[in-house]
Amino acid sequence: MIEIGIAGKPNAGKSTFFKSATLVDVAIASYPFTTIEPNVGIGHVRVRCVCRELGVNCEKCVDGWRFIPIKLIDIAGLVPGAYEGRGLGNEFLDNLRQAEGIIHVVDVSGSTDEEGNEIGVGEHDPVRDVVFLNEELEMWLFGILKRNWAKISRRISLEKRDPSKLISEQLAGLGFEEWMVKKALKVLNKPVHEFKDDDIRIFARELRKVRMRMIIAANKADKAPEELVKRLLSLDETVIPTSAYYELALRLASKNRYINYLPGDEDFEVLKPLNEKQKRLLEKIRSFMKRYNGTGVQRVINTLVFDVLGYIVVYPVEDENKFTDGKGNVLPDAFLVKRGTTARDLAYKIHTEIGESFIYAVDARRKVRIGEDYELKHNDVVKIVSAK
Repeated sequence: MIEIGIAGKPNAGKSTFFKSATLVDVAIASYPFTTIEPNVGIGHVRVRCVCRELGVNCEKCVDGWRFIPIKLIDIAGLVPGAYEGRGLGNEFLDNLRQAEGIIHVVDVSGSTDEEGNEIGVGEHDPVRDVVFLNEELEMWLFGILKRNWAKISRRISLEKRDPSKLISEQLAGLGFEEWMVKKALKVLNKPVHEFKDDDIRIFARELRKVRMRMIIAANKADKAPEELVKRLLSLDETVIPTSAYYELALRLASKNRYINYLPGDEDFEVLKPLNEKQKRLLEKIRSFMKRYNGTGVQRVINTLVFDVLGYIVVYPVEDENKFTDGKGNVLPDAFLVKRGTTARDLAYKIHTEIGESFIYAVDARRKVRIGEDYELKHNDVVKIVSAK
């Protein structure tokens, strides 16, 4: 399952975002370090299910929408200097190393300072929070590289090792692959043994960019001054105006059958009589949703997974005519796989033995045989044929 980290400074709304996306009961309070240990829950990406296109009933979707689970990790708030152990320090940066992507929750209302303390709306520049997290991650990587750099560069020189391969081996525990290191090294275009501290810092920055793929949830947009929202949107980053508070209110109202609402909808339907307080809140939420095409929470998750990380959805089946598994379940599974995944790669994801005994695959839509090197496309429905 894809693991996504939710990061940011204290009191930016991370835990509210996490709860709104998972409905896991977590502590939410307006003071720093509400989250001490990382909260882990299941969120979902939302995609159009292929069942209607294929003319079958899959019983796995809601109104034609398939919700595919991903793991969300709500990491405690980071303060400036965390890479040096300040605040709750490196343990939280370590929690990010398993994450394939990062949702950076930023208080776009500017109502919290860099430490997460409450101040007046608009009194803090949210752009500084974006710069801060990037620098914390870069300095954390710089510290790891710097500790072993002399030894690494010496081994590369003496053993004539490929720098990308050796460095990726050293950073394997942080999720770095050889191609990532190679791409980061190209920016410097000089031998590793000539790197000075400034070069290592640049290298750390490039490693952060290629490994720690990120999207910014411009949270508290429901009370943010328009100029601050525009400032974040003008950055060379993927930024989505968000109100985790409104999303949480909608999900709880839907759970209690006051409204009909699916995560990611751009509107909702009222099902029960409401009191005046409830009406006023829902009116505010509807106005916000009209302005931003929803609350932003589901859009943040979908954009990170599909656009930033490059995933697609494929449906493995055993019967290419009925689109079922061996028990007759229609489109029982929806897999998230990276673009470029082949039919054989999918076989391995289903089960190692199936991958090892792979013979060929069938494109269930076209009813044609496809080979092991066929690159899967979004919404492909595939039968794997193996010797097992």
